[in-house]
Amino acid sequence: MAREGKHVVGRQHVEERPDGTPVRLGVFLSNQKNRRDRLSEQQLAALANLGYDWAA
Repeated sequence: MAREGKHVVGRQHVEERPDGTPVRLGVFLSNQKNRRDRLSEQQLAALANLGYDWAA
């Protein structure tokens, strides 16, 4: 998120790890948003520290 300068990641967004493995970041973040009421305080804090926009 810091690299792109935006805090909204579309569900279809895919990042590539240095070894070439694709990571479906958009799906991961969408799932976290849908499950946020079941995340621990530590998990919520970690996502907040990344600047993830829960309202989007």
